This record gives sequence, structure tokens and C-alpha cells, in this order.
Amino acid sequence: MGDVTASKLDHESHLLLDQPLLRLPIELLRKNFRSAHFEVEKDGTYLKNALKETATGCVNGRTSQADVLKNLDTMIARMRGVKRKLTAFADEENKLHRHEEARVKHLNELYAMYSVDDVKYEGWSRTRLDRLIVDYLLRHGYNESARALAQEKGIEPLVDLDTFEQMNRIRKCILNRSVTEALAWCTAGDTKKELRKMDSNLEFMLRFQQYIELVRDRSTKPADILAYAHKFLVPYKDTYKKEVLQACGMLALPPGSVQQIDTYADLYSDSRWEMLANLFTSTHYALLSLPSIPLLHIALSSGLSALKTPACHSSHPASAAAPSHSTSLSLAASVCPICSTELNELARNVPYAFHSKSHVEPDLLMLPNGRAYGKARLEEYARKAGLPEGQVKDLRTGEVFSMDRLKKVYIT
Repeated sequence: MGDVTASKLDHESHLLLDQPLLRLPIELLRKNFRSAHFEVEKDGTYLKNALKETATGCVNGRTSQADVLKNLDTMIARMRGVKRKLTAFADEENKLHRHEEARVKHLNELYAMYSVDDVKYEGWSRTRLDRLIVDYLLRHGYNESARALAQEKGIEPLVDLDTFEQMNRIRKCILNRSVTEALAWCTAGDTKKELRKMDSNLEFMLRFQQYIELVRDRSTKPADILAYAHKFLVPYKDTYKKEVLQACGMLALPPGSVQQIDTYADLYSDSRWEMLANLFTSTHYALLSLPSIPLLHIALSSGLSALKTPACHSSHPASAAAPSHSTSLSLAASVCPICSTELNELARNVPYAFHSKSHVEPDLLMLPNGRAYGKARLEEYARKAGLPEGQVKDLRTGEVFSMDRLKKVYIT
């Protein structure tokens, strides 16, 4: 009965890890719809105003026939542009629907399996592992490797290549000391409105950095610097009072004279570009409801936590004098993944496994080194090790103690 329960597939637990798989296409569909709506509203308003002005001028006789035809041609050209944009939005929507359908089908396959021993589950798990690896590669900027792996495994609809490639491209531009692309992303469609709802400071910090670069460049005219500050920084004086005051102070402190003033020296530091890149990445994840760490790390942490016990990071190191013959404890230590060299350090900060039941040996005796074993097992091991009567040996470290130094312990 226990083996059946252990091998039973918990579908809900699997879906906890795969939430972003279904959520991201929906977020992208919402974003695509909002962008299309924004374009229709913007160009629709222009068309109605232009048509109203042209009709009024034609009725009043203030607009010539040539001007009327010119205005109509302009409106037709504008609407053709809208049609091209809406076609692109429709193509993107169809692609996202195909991706969502493929992902639902992929997860639906899981519900046709009821045990981890099912032969189909191994193939499904391999596909999920490929997805997690592609996600990891994309988050760390290995776009070409991620795309090659996705194409080789045939899982392009199950991963978000275009989304992460755009993010990595903008992040790379920021690290190359350019905020133009990031600002274009912030102001595209209704992204600006969504960022405002999130109380994100990304756009302001990008504008602030652009202002810092203007001040750094001594060839920039003071009038241009002031105009930029009035347009992009002063409107935020109540929200970001400290930064706006620093921007004002920078006008009186040239870049070469701030080495002794930490507050202003930090503004000219190269580390700000890394900070901006990280801020953009975290904002991008938050906007699309993505976890801030790779899904591979989440899956690995869950697996490590399910196997971790206090003995895996005990303060008592294993000794080379450990017993050579097979015992249940030494066997458990030798095959425990968490005790392995590769995973021990990775598992150090994850929580311990949850156990609803505990199994304790009867007649527990505590050795002077703090370890506790059952009396029967200590005596059996001492007999097999050929120790004199009245002495026992630690099963893990190989230390030898006399029986009178042992203490009987009880579970309370």
C-alpha cells in the first residue's frame, strides 16, 4: 500500500511549477490586445478630428477641393497604417493562441497518467526538463543555445523565446550604456499605464540616468540640460524628491569635482548601469507575472528539500574510519543525494523535508560526541567489530567509547 501511495502522481503539485507555462501567453494576449486597442483609439481619434475639420472647412468654403483631396489621402494613408498594425497584432494573437493550445495539450497529457511508473511519464518529464533548461538559458542570456535546444527537441510552442530575447536585447543595451531601447519599451502602447499601476520607478530611473549622462557630457548646453530636467524630472519632484534634488545639485558640481562627495560620486559610478539592468529585468518579470528566479532553480529546490534531513548538514563530519561493512545507516549515507559532493552545498539553505511520522530506535543511548543510536544496534556493531566487552563504536565516525560514558535518552 505504501509503494502505491508513493508512486501515485500528484497532478496539482506538478501544476504549481507549471503555472508560468499557462500564465505567460495569457499575459501576452492581454498586452497584445491593449496595444491594439491603444492604436485604434489613437488613430481613430485623429481620423474623427481630421474628418470633422475637413468637412467643416468644405461646408464653410474655407478649404479648397485640392486640400480636401489631400486631407482624404492623408487619412486613407493613416488608416492603411492602422490596418498593417492590426494585421501584425492579429498574427501575434494567432501565434499566442497556438502556443496556449500546445501548452494545454502538454499538461493534459499529464492527467492521463496516474503513476510515476507509467512509461509515458518518463517522456513527459524529459520534455519538462528540456523546458526548464531552455528557461534557464534564456534568463541568463544564452539565446542562441536556448533556441537551438528548443528546435532540436521540438518544444518551441512550450517556451517563450521571443519574449526573453527581447528582454535580453534591451538588458544588453542598458549594460552598453544606452537607455533608448528601455525607454521605448516603457512607453510603447499602454505599458506606461501598466507600469504606473505597479508604482514602478523604472521609467524615472532611466530618465534620471539619461540626465546624468547629459551632465557628464560637458559639451551639452546648460539650457538643454535644464529643459530636459523640467520636462522629465521636475514633474516627479514629489514622488522622487531625493533624486530631483540631486539632479539640481549636479548642475553645480562637475563630474571631476565629486570624488570626495559620496552621494554624487555614486551617481557617476559605472555600477549604476548594472543596477538599471537588474531593475529592468525585475520589472519585466513583474509585468508578465513571471517568477524572479529560473524555474529550474524552483524545481531543484523542491526536490532537494523533499530529500533533505538534519543529518545531511550535520556538524559532525564523516570520518574515514567509518565502518566498511554494510549497515543501514552507512548505506543511507552513501546513496543520499543531498550528502553527495555535488548537491550538498546547493541544499544548505533549503528547508528540511516534511515528515508526518518519525521512526526512533528503542533504548536510545547518546554517545559523548552527541550522536544517538539504539542499544541493540550498538552492541551488534561492537560484536562485529571485535571490540572488548563494555566498549561500543560510533557507526558513522568510528570513534570508540566505553559503555559507562553513554547516557540513556528519552523522547519527550
